[in-house]
Parts: sequence; C-alpha cells; structure tokens
Amino acid sequence: MSEVGLGCMSFAGFYGTASEADAHATLSAALDLGVDLLDTANVYGLGVSETMIGTFLKGDASKFTIATKAGIWRDEEHGNRGFNNSADHLRAELHGSLKRLGVEHVDLFYIHRRDRNIQIEDVMETLLALKAEGKIGGIGFSEISPASLRRASAIGPVDAVQSEYSLWSRLPDLGMLKTCKDLGVALVSYSPLARGMLSSMPPNPADFLDKDFRKNNPRFLEPNLGYNIAHAKTFQAYAGDHGTTATALAIAWGLARGDHIIPIPGTRSPEHLTECVAGASLVLTDTMMAEIEDILPAGWAHGDRYAAEHQSGPEGYC
Repeated sequence: MSEVGLGCMSFAGFYGTASEADAHATLSAALDLGVDLLDTANVYGLGVSETMIGTFLKGDASKFTIATKAGIWRDEEHGNRGFNNSADHLRAELHGSLKRLGVEHVDLFYIHRRDRNIQIEDVMETLLALKAEGKIGGIGFSEISPASLRRASAIGPVDAVQSEYSLWSRLPDLGMLKTCKDLGVALVSYSPLARGMLSSMPPNPADFLDKDFRKNNPRFLEPNLGYNIAHAKTFQAYAGDHGTTATALAIAWGLARGDHIIPIPGTRSPEHLTECVAGASLVLTDTMMAEIEDILPAGWAHGDRYAAEHQSGPEGYC
C-alpha cells in the first residue's frame, strides 16, 4: 500500500464541520495522489465516516485498502462510553460497518480499544474466525501494549498495530516500534501531525467547535497551549529554512523512524492531503534528524495527550 494513508475521522466532524462533498473531494484527491489506505471506524460520527466512504465507493473498493475498527461503544445522548470485545458485539459491529461501506469484506479490522474483561487470546480467536469466513483480511489492534501484542501474535498473525505516534507523542519508541519490527507487524501511526499542532498552520482554539476533540484536550489548554505553540513555531521555521513545510517534515520524520511505519494523517482537505503526501518524497539526513531532535526532543509536549475521560482506553506499558 501507499507509504502514507488517509485517516478519515475528520469526515465525521471531530475537528470541524465536514460535508459529504468535502469527504468525496478528499477521497478523489487520494486516488490522484496514489494514497490507497483509508482508515475509519464505526464510532467516527456513529457511522458517518464509513457512510461517506461508502457513498464514494459505490460498492467498488478495488482501488483502496480499507481499514475499520470496532470495540468502542458510545451513547451520544448521555455521553457514555465503554469497550466491548465480545464475539457477538464485534460480529454485529463489523456487519454494520460492511453495510455502511457497501462492501462484503474489509482489508483490515482493528480492535479499537481493549476490553480488559476479555483475554486477548479469546479476542484473537474471534478475529481469526471472521478472517476464515472472508469478512476481514488482516487483523489489527489499536493502542495496545507490546506485551499484549506478543500474546495476540502467539495465537495468530497480527498485521497492524495503530498507535498515536508523532514528534509529540513518542511512547511507541519505548517498546512498540521494536516489537512490531520483531514480529513483522506494521505500525500505523495516527495523529502524525500532533492533532494539527505540527501542521503548517497551528490550530486556534478560538475556532474550535463544541464537538472538536481538542476543545478539552490538556495539550490545547493554557498554559500548555502557549508552550506547545512556541515549540511548534520553531519547528515551522526549521521546515521553511529547508524549503518545505512543517506538515511534510513531520510526516517525513515519522517515515524515517522505520520502514514498517505508515502514517495516516487525518484531513478533509485535498490541499492538506497533498501537503502530507509530499512528506514521503523528503529524504532526511542523519544531521536533519538530529537537528529536529534538538528542536523537539522526546517529552517536549506540555500536557497529557488525553483528558481524564479518555485515559482508560490506551494500554500503558511504561
């Protein structure tokens, strides 16, 4: 698949309003740019993202590798959220995803978040059954620990692990990158642009809509925000000095961290996607990588990456 994929959470309005026309324009641009990995989930707008992709595909997914996820349940009306990895739940949610996407098979199916009440070995048996039935191609897990990945891989092949990984979220450096490489698993890095902080135009919280994921995120609240923007501006200046953009440079950095890493920047803009894909053409020297490390050393970001209500999902391992 392409070196850079497209994260489709933005289609559901997590970072501002998005119309079906916006989504379709971005998907069309993806085809033109050779981006063939689409990443979505059943909970992105409670099916909105998948539906927008489905209306674009019109039953023909042959030009894309499609990944979706299940395992998180949401009650939007009451603001409740939890995790369910039971066989019945995953099977039912996959059925709904296939219907919205208008396909009979997805290339990659992730467990979006672990349900700690069910052993990961049992979850793997469910996924292997879905694979044997031809409903899914590959098996993936999102935000699990290296230890959990090794347990799952002992039952059957895991094709991908999705983790937040960028210049401001470096946890995978402490075991996950190596474990994936050892096991032959792709590391699919979401939010490679630090939720927009390392893009060419850093976000302005004054413009955040009520449903914007960042509105209550600690890294986008003062005083953390001011510190983070100051660091981001230094990175932007460095990119400009090297004839590129912060967006492209951040993507290039992620790709340079390992040949098994696939960044999936999220966007609803063809122009922004074009800028992201440009990162795949950048060749970063050892000197540049060291200079970037000096500008944004591991641990530079101020604030937790998730607010308290979202901390329970990702597995900790350090």
